Amino acid sequence: MSLALLMLAAAICGQQVTDAERQRFEEIKARHDAGRPVSAEDRDFAQRIMQRMNQAQAAARNADWAKAHPPRESTGLVPLPDLGSGMYHGEQGGLYPGGKNTMPDGHAAAGMARAKEIAASSKIVLLSIGMSNTTQEFTAFQKLAAGARLNPKLVLVDGAQGGQTAQITANPQANYWKVVGERLTEAGVSAADVQVVWLKQANAQPTQGFPDAAKKLEADLVATLHNLHDRFPNLKICYLSSRIYGGYAGTPLNPEPYAYEGGFAVKWTIARQIAGDPELSYDRAPWIAWGPYLWADGVRGRKQDGLVWLREDVGADGTHPSDSGRRKVAELLLEFLRNEATAKGWT
Repeated sequence: MSLALLMLAAAICGQQVTDAERQRFEEIKARHDAGRPVSAEDRDFAQRIMQRMNQAQAAARNADWAKAHPPRESTGLVPLPDLGSGMYHGEQGGLYPGGKNTMPDGHAAAGMARAKEIAASSKIVLLSIGMSNTTQEFTAFQKLAAGARLNPKLVLVDGAQGGQTAQITANPQANYWKVVGERLTEAGVSAADVQVVWLKQANAQPTQGFPDAAKKLEADLVATLHNLHDRFPNLKICYLSSRIYGGYAGTPLNPEPYAYEGGFAVKWTIARQIAGDPELSYDRAPWIAWGPYLWADGVRGRKQDGLVWLREDVGADGTHPSDSGRRKVAELLLEFLRNEATAKGWT
């Protein structure tokens, strides 16, 4: 987005920007308007200001909704890994079939075979695909990864975009895919270099209840996987994640229990490939598995690692991650890649 539009957003909600931030913003705009270079750091600052303004505006527009749906530090819902063989509205927990948190041996072997092919490549692109939360979190991951001594052949490209939800990425004609191509070009790589994708998606303002909204998300995930397969000829692995905690939401964008229930959409999608569903065969989709599972029940630490989501981990709208929330996701993604058997060989 242009700096002029960013400045307009700041003007609309000027009270949300400190004097120092406003001055820096205006200096960036002046350099931009004069045709002088704007650093990546300054562009990142301007984008963060816009994100803050958008969240504040969304919170203001949805004040009535927020009053009827006060923030909750906990919902009582159980993270899928902790739920295990337990049930949620007739659906079994766990990340994988049978209430388990580990994938079947046959599926793991198929993933390892693809991982070996990736490791032998001269250039490896890990591409993020998803919505606003995804781009915010992956940008934080890129910064964290810069000091993590990852494989020098690995190129991290953020293809996720604000407002581009699952029903949009499900559309092969969406402008979303053009932007992804432009970002690959800017990074000095091509579609043929993309071998791994991190896919984190949701749909905006779901109302259908469970399981209908999760089934809609599942269908959009499958369609998105088809698009990934068709656009990136050497794509071998796609890791999927669901949303972070949504109990603090101040807008109907993706509150609880929809944020939680999105995990079932991911689980069902992966289970279909494991079961041999032709819609997710390897001539229609990459090999898929869980990436980091990000949901925890607010301040109630989950069993596997004690992860919590505090109010300060989300922004003004209670839905998008704050700097601390982005850092949490970035750390979870990095930890996942360091420990996941199908990622160790190429990261």
